[in-house]
Amino acid sequence: MKMRSAMRAFAKLDDEGRRVFTTDDLREIFPEDGEKTFSEGLRRLVRAGHLERIQRGIYVNRGSSRSWYGFPEELAAVVRRGHRNYISLECALSEWGIISQVPYGYLSVMTTGRKGVVETRNGWIEFTHTARRGLDLETDTVDIGLALRLATPRAALRDLRRVGRNLHMVDMEEYEEEVARTESTEAEH
Repeated sequence: MKMRSAMRAFAKLDDEGRRVFTTDDLREIFPEDGEKTFSEGLRRLVRAGHLERIQRGIYVNRGSSRSWYGFPEELAAVVRRGHRNYISLECALSEWGIISQVPYGYLSVMTTGRKGVVETRNGWIEFTHTARRGLDLETDTVDIGLALRLATPRAALRDLRRVGRNLHMVDMEEYEEEVARTESTEAEH
């Protein structure tokens, strides 16, 4: 893997909206490289600061020209690719204005994949496993223009209760008002 060709490939992918990659994604970008050439090229790109290794098998294009808005959601979608993932729990309730305090740099994601925490230089992504049957991402979440959908207030509170989290920060009056607002908006469409 040559540095110049790698940088051109990353710039093109950045223009297409991709800045997070698995090792398999990178192999597809550089299919002509043998195992040794690929591995050494990957190490060089990380050492030079062009790629950042987030965790085993997950890399980020540090030279991305795109805003870092939406990066945690993009990273979460790639880390748990192949699973159903959505923003929920405290983060979703905070987005809806139902919880006022959520730590900066923290993203809570419900996933059908395994639970865990991914730490980045910008914060943490917490994956909470759900084995919920009948999960309907169309009715339980809304599209907010990011790589992950956002749980509705009703779904986020249900998730919070299911995983046994503390409800003391939930403003139930605000919750009821937000549920009424979102349901009336859905009825209009």
